[in-house]
Amino acid sequence: MDRWIVDSEPGGRFPAWTRGNAADVFPEPVSPLFVSLYLHDGMSQALRDAYIDIGVYDFDEIPNANGKDHPVLFGVFGGQVYNPLSFIRVFGARMPGASPDAIDKAFFDERPDVPPYKPEPWHESPKHAEKLGAQAGFVLSTPGLPELDRDKWQADTLRATRPDFSLLDVSALFNRVRAMVAYVRQTFETGMFASTLSSVGPGALSAICEALGDVTMSIRLLAGIEVDSAEPPKAMWALSRIARRSAAISALFEQGAHGLDARLRASTQPEVQAFVTAFDDFLFHYGSRGANEYEAMAPSWEIYPDGALGAIDRMRVSDDSQDPAVRRAASVAERDRLAADIRAKLAGDPETLGLFEAALQSSAVFLGGRERAKTNVIKVIGEIKVAMREVARRMVEVGHLESEEHIFMLLASEMDEYNNEPDRFGVTLASRYAQYRQLAELEPPFVIDGTPPPMSQWRKKAASTAAVARPGDVLKGAAGSGGVAEGRARVILDPMDPADLEPGDVLIAPQTDPSWGPIFVPAAAVVVNVGAMGSHAMIVSRELGIPCVVSVEDATARIPDGAMVRVDGNAGTVTLL
Repeated sequence: MDRWIVDSEPGGRFPAWTRGNAADVFPEPVSPLFVSLYLHDGMSQALRDAYIDIGVYDFDEIPNANGKDHPVLFGVFGGQVYNPLSFIRVFGARMPGASPDAIDKAFFDERPDVPPYKPEPWHESPKHAEKLGAQAGFVLSTPGLPELDRDKWQADTLRATRPDFSLLDVSALFNRVRAMVAYVRQTFETGMFASTLSSVGPGALSAICEALGDVTMSIRLLAGIEVDSAEPPKAMWALSRIARRSAAISALFEQGAHGLDARLRASTQPEVQAFVTAFDDFLFHYGSRGANEYEAMAPSWEIYPDGALGAIDRMRVSDDSQDPAVRRAASVAERDRLAADIRAKLAGDPETLGLFEAALQSSAVFLGGRERAKTNVIKVIGEIKVAMREVARRMVEVGHLESEEHIFMLLASEMDEYNNEPDRFGVTLASRYAQYRQLAELEPPFVIDGTPPPMSQWRKKAASTAAVARPGDVLKGAAGSGGVAEGRARVILDPMDPADLEPGDVLIAPQTDPSWGPIFVPAAAVVVNVGAMGSHAMIVSRELGIPCVVSVEDATARIPDGAMVRVDGNAGTVTLL
């Protein structure tokens, strides 16, 4: 198999693609339903509209895919999602004071295999440069993004008004799923607007700090920005304190995460029942989150509550010194001290001081906005997940599906036919799922420039050739969140199974999305294989006051599980002790 059923055609006007900042969000191959339902019809169109709104492009500069009524701005190769490197670099080419190289640094992992920018005559555009210059002024002056509040209200309303699925037949459930695509498009467009412009403030801070002689100050200045994706870990911490104080609840946790939700609900003890009530409230507000959360097939915490309870368990064994509020307060105090020191140094330069204040505010507005937008999108996608799981449950029950996951092997164009004749699809969906599992065993190329190599040439994921680090080795990455910490490295590959992580350990992860946030809390520091400026690991680590280094290539293979390490989040280094 050298092509997945929903793979993109390579080439075209925007030929270069990257897994940079896509591996965080899409760590696994994607399902046919996800791609055909809302990746292109929802998310690609949202990216196009956001870039037109920002001022990067005109509508007619972004062609639709051959034979399609939408552009393909997120590539899919070997079932893996790729970010549109060529498309986004034009933003750097047209933005006054920026460059394609600066865009690469802001949004994508810095890797030697990334192809150089290839300028074309049409990239230069005084008209767009003028629009983007005005947009930069807006970014540095706006106190907020009200569109995010609008989207949050809509996403919350969709969850609060979810119908009783037992009253809906499969046709009605499919109609609800399709109705969510418009909301995905709207919330994702707002997200792409905030995400794209989130580099302006931190970029200005970095330039000012570099001029003052210490560029690492810019990382510490971003500490403690309030973000929505840090709210679930805080709520989980509160639940973990309840569990820690109760012998009855702790006894159930001690039996392991598997089946924990069922054991808690089966208990008749009042304190356990009170915990379950509090946990249900948590699931109502945050249940849409989970690993690989953009993918419709990936189970959310609402669908797989034992995953959330496993993270709560890692907090339960932590003492009160690990309270994220305490750690955040310390990093905020350091941020405020540093900001006051810089203000004193710039007192004689009112122009630079004004830019400094504007950049601080902009960073808070847009980095926080980026995470709020992601939360809004995921809440909408959560409604797709639970409706499709209800269909799948029924089909497994009557024997039309072997497994719930097989329903996500449908194409959106097949949903009506499946509704009428589900018995005809069993073998087809099972075959597609077997192919999907084969894709999951492959390591995708980091960059595709033009035609992708045949999948038969991709190496197996387990076949990493990275040399294992030895004591004294210093692994270089990108500074993500300030501070220095030492601890025992714990290589965790699945956020739903963090049982080996003990309080004070250093979390070594392949990538992180918000489902990893809860297990940041007991960790002394976080190290991630991938990630760039503004990645989830950076933003949440800063909010929680945890040192973080991202883009440490092959960290999960090079750092031995159990090794003692020192993480310097200011310098972006990991030292094997």
